[in-house]
Amino acid sequence: MVAVLVQGLVSMTKVEILHILLGQARANGFEFRKWFQTHIRPEWPGSKAALELLATESRHYALIFSHEFASHFWQEGRVIQFVVPGDSYQRRNAKGELIEVKRKAFTRRTAKPDVWLYHLSKMAATKEPLLYLRKFLLIEEDLKSGGVKPVKGNPAAKVEE
Repeated sequence: MVAVLVQGLVSMTKVEILHILLGQARANGFEFRKWFQTHIRPEWPGSKAALELLATESRHYALIFSHEFASHFWQEGRVIQFVVPGDSYQRRNAKGELIEVKRKAFTRRTAKPDVWLYHLSKMAATKEPLLYLRKFLLIEEDLKSGGVKPVKGNPAAKVEE
């Protein structure tokens, strides 16, 4: 199985990432079995085998760039939460001096119509689309690492201290 390093925090396989992505899309009404039988193979091998098949030979791109998947993953009009990773960059201050700005990772919410079209185009412009999708998933290990603070009122963001 190919391991993917995800934002330096968690090492996961493609199958594990796809499983989590599908869970979020399913919660918003995505029918994985129907999509798989329409776009990949007419016979259903079962969820686990289907995910393993998608993880091979870059077949996962068919899923993640599917309009049907994207419209359910980033459901229109729904408030979604995603992680904006920490970053550092240089800029000039008022005196003209070059300074380094460091931004910590933070959680953001958004609820725009047709947000899935926006994110689909942004994902297409990245080198690693799975990493782009990864920032929309709050995984317990991210919260425990201290790099991301939970959003108030998010039941999935409970952290033991």
